[in-house]
Amino acid sequence: MPPARVVSADELVARARALAEAGPRQLLGIAGAPGAGKSTLAEQIVAEVGSAACLVPMDGFHLAQAQLVRLGRADRKGAVDTFDANGYVSLLRRLRRLEPTSVYAPEFRRELEEPVAGAIEVQPSVRLVVTEGNYLLLPDFPWQEIRALLHEAWFLDLDAEVRHRRLTARHEAFGRSPEQARAWALGSDESNAAVIAPSAERADLVVRLSEPPPP
Repeated sequence: MPPARVVSADELVARARALAEAGPRQLLGIAGAPGAGKSTLAEQIVAEVGSAACLVPMDGFHLAQAQLVRLGRADRKGAVDTFDANGYVSLLRRLRRLEPTSVYAPEFRRELEEPVAGAIEVQPSVRLVVTEGNYLLLPDFPWQEIRALLHEAWFLDLDAEVRHRRLTARHEAFGRSPEQARAWALGSDESNAAVIAPSAERADLVVRLSEPPPP
């Protein structure tokens, strides 16, 4: 992985705000390993940029649990082949071309552990679409198409030990026992992190936050 530049969240918000002012609509992608803080950073950017920005996470393209069971992939939910990558690419194409009517995107609901279709409205007035997820910068089909659709791509890095603590706490919060949570964080999540790490080379910016999110 390329060396990460240490920056503040405020610096990244300012960079995102400038991007929003650069054209009719800009797409900003934030990639990184599970637990790196992508969602937290993306939410902060959208909140501070305001109504000109909208968050469309990759997680909305999780396959439904019934499909994961059918495919025999339910025990590794979150792996690269448990997402509708083609659907995600198609949505980004629509968002980039700035259609004259609202575009609706799916949202993953953790309390349900399922994606919900049409839950996010992206109005034509939105000038910055922020999308975040693990696999935005992968070089493999069809994920490799995403990089060309993004006007700017960041890779968010975080110390592995902190990531593991954050992931374990997250899994416990959504119903796993402490033992199950730790096993998932160090097993499935870490396997996914190993797949993601080399893709940092395709980012415009590899960053570590000077004040990382709490574990």
